[in-house]
Formats: sequence, C-alpha cells, structure tokens
Amino acid sequence: MANETSSTDITGNLFTGLADFDNDTQKDRPALAKSWELGPDGLTWTFHLRKGAAFSDGHPITSADVLFSFQLAYDDTLHPSVQDLLVMNGKRWEISAPDDYTVVMKLPSPNAMVVPLAGSLKIMPKHVLESAYKAGTYASAYGVSTPPDQIVTSGPWRIKQHVAGEKTVLEPNPYWFGLDQQKNRLPYLDELVFLEVPDQDAADLKFRAGQIDGLDNVKPENYQWYAENQQQGNYTLYDLGPALTTNFFWFNLNTVKKAATGKKVGEPVVDPVKYAWFNNPVFRRAVSMAVDREAMIPSIFFGDAVKNWSTSTPGAKLWYSPDLVKYDFNLEEARRLLAGLGWKDTNGDGFLEDGKGQTISFTMKTNSDNKTRVGMANFIRDDLAKVGIKVTLVPVDFNTLITNLREDFQYDSILLGLQSGVPPDPAMGQNVWRSSGRAHNWNISQSKPETPQEARIDQLMDVIVSSPELAVRQNAWKEVQNIVNEQAWIIWLPTINAKVPLRNRFGNAKPSVIPHRLLWNIDQLYVQKK
Repeated sequence: MANETSSTDITGNLFTGLADFDNDTQKDRPALAKSWELGPDGLTWTFHLRKGAAFSDGHPITSADVLFSFQLAYDDTLHPSVQDLLVMNGKRWEISAPDDYTVVMKLPSPNAMVVPLAGSLKIMPKHVLESAYKAGTYASAYGVSTPPDQIVTSGPWRIKQHVAGEKTVLEPNPYWFGLDQQKNRLPYLDELVFLEVPDQDAADLKFRAGQIDGLDNVKPENYQWYAENQQQGNYTLYDLGPALTTNFFWFNLNTVKKAATGKKVGEPVVDPVKYAWFNNPVFRRAVSMAVDREAMIPSIFFGDAVKNWSTSTPGAKLWYSPDLVKYDFNLEEARRLLAGLGWKDTNGDGFLEDGKGQTISFTMKTNSDNKTRVGMANFIRDDLAKVGIKVTLVPVDFNTLITNLREDFQYDSILLGLQSGVPPDPAMGQNVWRSSGRAHNWNISQSKPETPQEARIDQLMDVIVSSPELAVRQNAWKEVQNIVNEQAWIIWLPTINAKVPLRNRFGNAKPSVIPHRLLWNIDQLYVQKK
C-alpha cells in the first residue's frame, strides 16, 4: 500500500479503541469493548471490555489502560487533537472503572456521538508508557527511532520493521482478539508493507511498475490509464462514487479578537473596504453564481466529479440531502446582483468599481503543491472576470497557507477542502460549524456568535450532538446546511468521484468511499489461491 498520509494509516492499524466503524454498513461496531449501554439518566454510558483482548506483548487490556488513555487525552500539556472531541461545553467526561473489564463514562450533557468518540480514543498500554508519562517524556516514547519490539500496540498489527525514508512493515498482533466465523485468527495477511514515497505521482509510478498492490488516492487525470490497464496489471479499478472530500473557497470575515497596534477588538482584519464587500451575502451569492461548475468538471476533473453543496456529499448515506439551497451558475443573475449593489465599470477596463471608485478585486490563496486546487483557482479567476471581478491568484506553500488561515489572517480568500471524519457524521465537524470553532474558517474562534445565523447554527449543532433521534438530527443538519448556503459563507466547488485500484489477488476486498478506502477491513483481506 502507499499513501501520502501514511503515518496516520500506520498508527490507525497499530492501535484501536473501544469501538470501531464499519465503512460498509456505516454503523458503529464493537472493538475492545464487546458491548455498551446508556443508563436511564441519558448521561451515563457503561462499556464492557472483552476478556481475552491483549496488547501485542500479551499483556491483558483492562479498564486501567482505558483510564490511562483518557488521562493522556485530557493532559493539557500533551493536548492531543482527540481532547477537543472529549470535552463538552468546557466540561470533561467523568471516567471510572468499577472493575477490570467495565468502564463507566458520565457525561456533562447528552451526546449522540459517545460511541464513535470513545472509539476515536486509541487505547495505550499503561504498563509500558506510564513511567514515561510520569517522567514527562511520553510524547517521545514511541518514535521512528524506537525499536519495533518496544512499541507495544493494541490494534490488529504491530511493527516488524521500519526503514527510514523507505518503508514500514507491519505484522499481525498474535494476541489480537479478532476471529472470523470459523474461529480463525485475524488478520489473515502475514505482512502489511507501507512504502514511503514523496508524493502521489511517485506512488502512481510504483503501482504501474507493480511494486505496490493498492492506492487509496488516484488523480482524476490518471483514471483513464487505470481503467484501460486493469487486465494487463491484474487489478480492479473500483469506482466508489462521489468522494467525501470537498472543495470550496470563502472570504475572510475574521474580526480582531485581541487588540494590537492599529487594531481594535471587533474591527475587520482585512481592509474595511473589502470587508464591506465580503460581508455582503449578495456579493457572495453573485460570486457563487459566476462560477461555471459544469464546465469546471471536464476541464479540471477530466469529467470525474459532481457538483456538490455540502460536506455531506452523496457518499454520506445518512446525511446527504439532494435538495439544499444553492447558488449555481447563472451569469446574468450574477451580473444583476452586482449591478444592484451600484457597481459599474466606470473606466472601461473590464472590471467593476464600487461607489467610491475602488476596483472590485481580491486575492485568492491556495496551496501551490496541489495542482487540482491551483487549476480550480485559475478557472474561478477567469469566470469572475466575466462579471467584472478581478481575482489575483496567490499560490503558497501549505504551511504558510495554514498560518494565514489560523494565525495571522493575511488573506482575502482561500481555496481549500475538507476530508470527512469517520464516521461522516456532522457532529464530527463541530469545529467547522460552531462559531467558536478553530476551523470555522470565514471567522474563526468567535467568543460569541457575531451573526444571528451563526447563533442559530450553534443551537442546531447542540441538537445534532445531543439528540438520540436520528430524524431530529438529520433535520437539524439540513437546516444548518441551508443557512450556510443561503448566506454563501462557503462557495462550493465540485467533488471528485473516487476511484481506487487494488490487485486482484486479494480476497474480501470491500473498498469504501469512507477513509481509509482500502485499509478499513485490512484484517479480513487474504491472498487468493491461484
């Protein structure tokens, strides 16, 4: 296997949580916990651990390891990303263990996502790592220089070999609890090898040369080659439909959160003239209607994409809504909306000016190493020129882009994307949709909602997180999507159709649109007899 984000693919196979997610059924399933139930108070969850589950060194996995893992998650010095998922309205879960195989979680308020959230916390071996934690060296206890036999894992695999810059080889955890229906121990495969490659193009070349067996990410410009060479290469190109990854851009509506030289709290970060444009939903709708997505699909995606209006793409079975509010391509309506703002091309240069004679122009940043995003940005620049808006493309390296997005806010607009969480439940995206969220990109980390619409979204997210009724949660999510689209805070762009190749010698393959597309059931794959 090869993947640009292989570090998370590797760790995801080394460690597991109390529950797992079945990409096929899109439902939670037991993992280290064999079962769980919610108490009558609606706040107390009890998880029952499997007796016989063990770490890769044979040491039993007990409630003490679960408590230790929560201790790590709640450590403010370590502050792992999972901590944000395990805090509700600033309050942490109360975790206790009445015996070695029972864990009780008392929540501060109802939460419909307890099982997947608890499952997202990977269980670490207390007997191995507690001493490092107490010594303040936990963060470096498991690293690339750690001998493989000293990395004790809770998942179906353990590390057999790591060659820096070349490969990581995993082998089955002999104490993994997984069994098939005939009581054969899982995983079936003897090895799982990750090759380290610099980029997607290098992975593509290695697959073509027969050096790797599967890719979970293929560029759309290469789909035709993969389709035409399936028989020769003895692989199948699986068409998974619309991906759960999304593309979009937005305008900088951030306000000053902390006073600085020349800036007062509450003032716009960008130039006030531009802020007045960006903050007008009529302008944002006109921009959205100026983008010809139908033409973008063959031009940028080689025909393998669909128009999309939400983070819940058609691949998210439980959450997709086909009838959302949308401002799709309509050149004449876009021009009418802009004219209604009083903007005209007064000097004949082809671009509009506002009432003060300022040319309607902005910069668009995206990461320079992503050719698809740069291509979309160029396409948008040309489309917006047709309605008199001047766009200057500014490709930058990814780290600079994230600094601009999260820290210094030095941008007019940014084109990026999102990868769905697992499960693809909107509650997993609270940091995007809540006004206080660090990924609420157009105006992040608000101390309180700065618009009535964002206040309503915050209320709806409370429902999505807390309601036990799926239909109630689905209706709340649809309203969130419609508010976002009505305000045009996000200008949605096409979503790629995901296609992945895998050699035919593997049985039990069930590629999924949900990440990881190939590895989610890797413990069940086997090599077929010739």
